[in-house]
Amino acid sequence: MLSRLKLSHLAAGAIVVLVGYTSSVAIIFQAIEAVGATQAQANSWLVVLGIGMGLTSLILSLWFRMPILTAWSTPGAALLATGLNGVPISEAVGAFLFCGALLTLTGLTGWFERLARLIPDALANALLAGILFQFGLSAFAALGDDAALVGIMGVTFLAGRVMFPRYTIPAVLVAGCLWAGFAGSFGDLEALDLSISMPEFVAPTVSFPVLIGVGMPLYIVTMCSQNMPGVVTLRGAGYTPPVSASLTVTGLASLILAPFGGFAFNLAAITAAICAGPEADDDPKSRYLSSAVAGVLYCLVGLGGATVISLFLIAPKALIAAVAGLALLSTIGNSLSAALSDSRGREAALITFMMTVSGVSFFGIGAPFWALLMGLAVNHLFNPSKPHPVRA
Repeated sequence: MLSRLKLSHLAAGAIVVLVGYTSSVAIIFQAIEAVGATQAQANSWLVVLGIGMGLTSLILSLWFRMPILTAWSTPGAALLATGLNGVPISEAVGAFLFCGALLTLTGLTGWFERLARLIPDALANALLAGILFQFGLSAFAALGDDAALVGIMGVTFLAGRVMFPRYTIPAVLVAGCLWAGFAGSFGDLEALDLSISMPEFVAPTVSFPVLIGVGMPLYIVTMCSQNMPGVVTLRGAGYTPPVSASLTVTGLASLILAPFGGFAFNLAAITAAICAGPEADDDPKSRYLSSAVAGVLYCLVGLGGATVISLFLIAPKALIAAVAGLALLSTIGNSLSAALSDSRGREAALITFMMTVSGVSFFGIGAPFWALLMGLAVNHLFNPSKPHPVRA
């Protein structure tokens, strides 16, 4: 396996970890603060979240030879940041365990996998394009924050696509880091936290109001806003994801790590698209190596705890936005092309895409879920007797 490892795999894995942490670690901090965790407990959350993502990504990627990435539940963390105020941490852990049990049960029963197979490919691609659209747009919006940095990265991207397409994104990342370093755009290195963090166990207690008010919503938003987009991301890239096995693995990880702060793990969508796209490897059969690299790096970040995370946080925001957006351009373009290629489902696909881009949420559930429901309804309305083919 190591003999097949390429620079593009290493770059994709590094970008995944960089984007994964910098895009949502601040929400984790808010959730930690809401539950009133001690500093040791806060450090424990960061340790087990990194290790949990790393191990589950490694297991699934190497087992199924697909670029399957997992992540902490970002919308779940946002829910916790607002829903855990005044809740003792032991009762919060009880809710985490309840959510983990529901996730595991969902994987073992297989009902979610059967449901996912009913989604037409056009809608899956439209949903994926809509989820990634904001990241592609942010690469261009970052020009307003640091025109020189993003301009250098953009020129490198165009030159790379012409002269060395396989190594375009690694070159973009290196060019951006070098320019930011010379320009002094990185934050204060003295802000680095060099402390060593260890997991800390918190005994759970059961509170039925907290189970229903926190644990159940955590499960719902994780399934609707994370696992469903994660499934369509892999389908949009041409894979048939092992949905039930993935949910079982992430559910068990949530159960095991909940007492240490691992509140919920799920299939990744945005970061998975980086590993599942052509920028990671021209050969779809080898792209799983990029998610395996990301898994190893997630484990190292987790073991490094606050040190590595604080290093990520001092990186220029424009650099993160540009490298993520440019890495996803091909995936966005391919997904839009596939979504709109069949005239029979074009309206449904376009509505799915636009609703996803809107970012509208209801009842704490994000736009991708509602976009999918709306797209399915329109697709059935326009093609009641001619369903689009789906992959088995």
